[in-house]
Order: sequence, then C-alpha cells, then structure tokens
Amino acid sequence: MEPYVLAFEAVDADPAHLLVVAEDGGRVVATLQLSFLPGLARRGALRAQVEGVRVHPGRRSSGLGSALLEWARIEAERRGCALIQLTSDKRRADAHRFYSRLGYVPSHEGFKLGLPR
Repeated sequence: MEPYVLAFEAVDADPAHLLVVAEDGGRVVATLQLSFLPGLARRGALRAQVEGVRVHPGRRSSGLGSALLEWARIEAERRGCALIQLTSDKRRADAHRFYSRLGYVPSHEGFKLGLPR
C-alpha cells in the first residue's frame, strides 16, 4: 500500500490535481482524477486531463459515470481550459462507447514507454 499512499499524498498536495470521489451511504462508488496541464500548444492553452475513472460495477449504466464526467467538464471550463482529454486502454471497448456517447473523440494515437523504477 505504501506506493499508493505516497502517490495519493503527492497528488492531494498539488492544487493542479483534484481527486474526486462519489459516495453513496458512505460507500465509494466512483472516482476520477482531474489534472490541469499548462502547455505551449494551442496558443498556451490549459488542458484538463481525466485519469483513473472508476465506477463500481453495480453502479454502471446508472448515469453516475456521465454525471462525474459532466462535473469534470464543467470544472475544466470554470478553470479556463481549452479542452478536456483522457486516454483509455485499447481493449476497453465498452469504455470507448461510453466516452464517445459523451462527445469525446478518438483524435490521437497514444504512445507509452515504460521506464525502470
């Protein structure tokens, strides 16, 4: 658990990152991380990056995920972001359909390079 605790503390301490939790009766039913990234592209536009979207299996298709991402979009707009973006594993076809229904467009091909730790 220690790596998770350390990562949580680092993210929680940085105002450029929000950790969002949805609860129902004291039980966590959904989460996401919303990060704000300054950049030089798009005339120095601020971007919102959505990470770690998780909805409890028993709560999927209930509108909770849509509400969570709508909140993230509104918060990104409130902070002056030019766009909101996310990545999703290529194997998650259901998630891709979900994001597409919300208006997200698969506009780029992502690349990753693992680094030694």
